[in-house]
Amino acid sequence: MSRRPKKETPPPETLTGIIRMHPRGFGFVIPDDPKQSDKDVFIPKRFTNQAVDGDHVEVGINPHSKSEKGPEGEVLSILKRGRTHLAGIISSIEGAHITAHVPILGEARPVLIKKEKKTSLKVGDRLTLKILEWGDEKKATICEVAHIIGHISDPSCDTEAAVEEYGLSDKFPKEVIKSAKAIGTKVSKKELLDREDLTKTTCITIDPETAKDFDDALSISKSGYGHFFLGVHIADVAHYVHSKSPLDTEATKRSNSTYFPGTCIPMLPEELSNNLCSLRQGVIRLTVSVLMEFNPQGDLIDGSIKRSFIKSKKRFTYGEAKEVLEGKRKSPHSNAIKHMAELCNLLKKKRGERGSIDFALPELILKIDKKGQPTGVKVEEYHITHQLVEEFMLKANEVVAKNLHDRGKSLIFRVHEEPGSENLDAFFEGARALGFQVPPKPSGEDLQKLFDQARNTAFSQQLAISFIRTLKIAIYSPQNVGHYGLALEHYCHFTSPIRRYSDLIIQRLLFDEEETDLNLEQIASDCSDKERVSFRAEMSVKSLKKHRLLQAWLKEDPNRNYQAYITRIKPFGIFFEIRELFLEGSLHVSELENDYFVFDPRTSILQGERTGTRYAVGSEVTVRPTTVDLIHLETKWEIVN
Repeated sequence: MSRRPKKETPPPETLTGIIRMHPRGFGFVIPDDPKQSDKDVFIPKRFTNQAVDGDHVEVGINPHSKSEKGPEGEVLSILKRGRTHLAGIISSIEGAHITAHVPILGEARPVLIKKEKKTSLKVGDRLTLKILEWGDEKKATICEVAHIIGHISDPSCDTEAAVEEYGLSDKFPKEVIKSAKAIGTKVSKKELLDREDLTKTTCITIDPETAKDFDDALSISKSGYGHFFLGVHIADVAHYVHSKSPLDTEATKRSNSTYFPGTCIPMLPEELSNNLCSLRQGVIRLTVSVLMEFNPQGDLIDGSIKRSFIKSKKRFTYGEAKEVLEGKRKSPHSNAIKHMAELCNLLKKKRGERGSIDFALPELILKIDKKGQPTGVKVEEYHITHQLVEEFMLKANEVVAKNLHDRGKSLIFRVHEEPGSENLDAFFEGARALGFQVPPKPSGEDLQKLFDQARNTAFSQQLAISFIRTLKIAIYSPQNVGHYGLALEHYCHFTSPIRRYSDLIIQRLLFDEEETDLNLEQIASDCSDKERVSFRAEMSVKSLKKHRLLQAWLKEDPNRNYQAYITRIKPFGIFFEIRELFLEGSLHVSELENDYFVFDPRTSILQGERTGTRYAVGSEVTVRPTTVDLIHLETKWEIVN
């Protein structure tokens, strides 16, 4: 695949930026001026110098570092603390000595709470804490209670606690709500002028069961000579959310919607996200349509982008569309869905030929009751109806990016840099250790074959996650360096303007509705940053919900066993994943068996000297939880022989 040569920006000696901390203690500094460094600065754990996620810091760049993560540096000073408050959970009370666990600071930095006499506190209380003294390596951080969120035993507080912990906005200002309501609830006849009337075109939506905002609809037809005519119709959010309006200002601040189990913090008020900008069945909605023609081999031979209006004929869930495809459900739209599946398979083949990897991973969906308590799990297989929606969205995004590029327009690309060769070599070695045949110098085709072979084995999830860990993070950027994962030269995000600010910007750029002095560097940097913060918040709540469910199962049946497979082995122990929950656990070597285990670094195998018991990556183990700690999100496990 041809790509535009990348201009390497030599890093300066020092720069300033916002630090984003990883749970494992290291961090990345996002430069204030992206022109100073086109990559984030990697900060090793030992060089963070007490910086906390969100702090504005000055960093010194190590000129000799050659990390694949980008330039490496050290925090020289904290210019401004990113927060005045922290979210924490009381972990111990010993007389007047109250300690809180603050997840964002990590285990190594406990917080002392200065207690007021009137405040009644107990272990497990979740708090918003006002920082009195930040402390340092020798002095503890000291806080006072600003607000009691609830107790860790109350699952209804999980989202509120995450909002506090990650500094999210969960309430819209009155001015924003007023602006959204002023738009109205119906599309007027005047708004239909100068738009393509596609109401006679059969459009359908295919979404998850729980979806409330439908920002994309599909239409398809097939000619007698085998050509496919595909329409991807996206809610015209730019028509309602104008640049620098109160709605736009708030959307800029949020940058994206954040999805928690059972609930969502939307980028736009529900008046828009769930109504006027949602392509609901049977009502006219304003759209931006990408109309494409493909030949019988799946090659794109023509494409256009138009402002339009549609009336969705049917709202399908993924499961319902699959039943129609399998002949288990009758529908007047069965031919359309069959044509979509046919075109999807052609596009998947094309994607594979250019070197893009198709993981097709199942998704674990947590079932949540009205009180926020998880009641069970559902594994949603990534079947053909998920795939066809994804393929069509990818193609629409590519067409839009190419259109803007060819018109000489500046835009925000979704870019993904190639991983380093060392990381890929380590991944392939791991795959060989699991028993897969991988040639000495694997190609993109060999990589896809590997995932195809693993698909129906116990290692599919493990291999995919291991490969994803070798990859760099996809980000937004006005500099087009291509998208490695999709093997595309031109790619942007366009198809979800209800929930992603980058897509809203792309809509405006398509129709020249954005001001010329737009700072795309800053918008791209902000969108990338907020996306990472939302992802971490989402993962933290998912992890807590999984631990809640595990705790409930433990109370129901203390002797319940779980099947797991080993994902990593270190000299000090093993890491494994519980298949039923997609949840990682670990065991220290001293907890494995009554034996002395020796680690072989060549094979990454732990072997008992007396019993000969061997633990290797990919091995299956049976484990049982003994305790579940919701405060620190830790579960103690034991091996079941």
